[in-house]
Amino acid sequence: MNQSVAFADGKPLYEIKANLFKGLAHPVRVRILEVLAAGGEVAVGELLGDTGFEASHLSQHLSVLRRHHLVVADRRGSQVFYRLAYPQVADLLASARVLLVEVLESTRRQLDSTAGLPALDAR
Repeated sequence: MNQSVAFADGKPLYEIKANLFKGLAHPVRVRILEVLAAGGEVAVGELLGDTGFEASHLSQHLSVLRRHHLVVADRRGSQVFYRLAYPQVADLLASARVLLVEVLESTRRQLDSTAGLPALDAR
């Protein structure tokens, strides 16, 4: 797909992608998405227990995730349940995990290759 394609709001695709990644750009939000990816639909009370976050902190991050269309909420009685808005969000998390492992392994190999070098004199 052409990266310069503009959507209805006039923004180019690369800008919309950047905004999507802004929604992912916090460890708390990534943790929430991982819990949802593993558990399907999860009640807020369960999310509180699974993540260990304070209710107000969790609520703020869930709001960001909703705004970026990464999760959807469903109220049933007094409980609110969250789930991933699209299964591709779980795929994206899995791809990021694979990439991260590869980057870390590459870094470890680079460090291992320097093990035989003499130490620098730190003055």
